[in-house]
Amino acid sequence: MAAIDAMMNDVKYKGQILARTNKLESGIMDSGIIGLAIGLAFALILVVPVLLWVI
Repeated sequence: MAAIDAMMNDVKYKGQILARTNKLESGIMDSGIIGLAIGLAFALILVVPVLLWVI
């Protein structure tokens, strides 16, 4: 019985890990394009003034 209980706990744990990973990946995919756009805009805000000052 103890071996079966240990196996059940292991399967339950792995299922929880898979569910968390799936939720995390879904969140990243949903906000990926918005994050990319914000990051690109922020990078341009930092780089363009320096390029204009150097030129």
